[in-house]
Amino acid sequence: MEPARIALYLLQGMLIISALAFAGFWLVRTRRTGVSAWPSWYQLLVGVITDFLDTLGVGSFATTSTFLRVRARPSLGSGIPIADENLPGTLNVGHTLPTIAQALIYTAIIEIDFTTLALLIVASVVGAWFGAGVVSKLPRHKIQIGMGLALLLAAAFIGAKLAKGEETNQALDLSGTRLLIGIAGNFVFGALMTIGVGAYAPIMIMVSLLGMNSKAAFPIMMGSCAFLMPLASVRFINSGRYDTRAAIGLTLGGIPAVLVAAYLVKELSLFYVNLLVILVVIYTSLTMLAAGLHRSRA
Repeated sequence: MEPARIALYLLQGMLIISALAFAGFWLVRTRRTGVSAWPSWYQLLVGVITDFLDTLGVGSFATTSTFLRVRARPSLGSGIPIADENLPGTLNVGHTLPTIAQALIYTAIIEIDFTTLALLIVASVVGAWFGAGVVSKLPRHKIQIGMGLALLLAAAFIGAKLAKGEETNQALDLSGTRLLIGIAGNFVFGALMTIGVGAYAPIMIMVSLLGMNSKAAFPIMMGSCAFLMPLASVRFINSGRYDTRAAIGLTLGGIPAVLVAAYLVKELSLFYVNLLVILVVIYTSLTMLAAGLHRSRA
């Protein structure tokens, strides 16, 4: 068996161990609290919708926040509102296992050079741990506005290439200067994730601009988040700062949705994957600009 294949199996084994350890820890803590944990039909539906979109690269935090807040309106049902201070924990805990499922599936079905994959994932994790202290001191609204504008320009550039019918990228690896740029980029994106600036769209753009096959962005994105989220979620569970029922609803609804969405991405031609990337990036850039401008006015 090839060394790269063995290394990939080891990576997937680490993801499985992480998922089992997290699920076991969460189950034990939930039983100790004695909280009624069965989710409502609405919370399950939110998990289905948001993790389906997350698997396509749209992200899940913003959409989940919107759906859970809508349900809290008296005119739309009897859903119990989730306190704002418990929302970050609910998002992290509820989407951890679906995200690990995404990473497992995409590393299995999408071809990518293992060295490139591993180095970019490690860069993201290191960025989250050591870059967070620096990034947290920066003005978040300026980062969002700058990132939003940069993503719009990059989406326009890729869209122009697609409209001209230029040959789509086919590379499955990075080397030399391009690899160093990829590592540096993922380090920064990992740090930005710690202040709530999503990494999916920036990684999609970076992969495309560095000449890689656009599908390669998916295992990189999901793999990066899959190693970060369990650690963050354990902290939220220990502190009790999350909604148990909603988080379980996101998990139970999300995992089956991941399987369906990942299959769709696998079957799409590269042209439509690039089109998907452009749409996701435009959506993300507009939401970043809106959030940044709102914070700036506030």
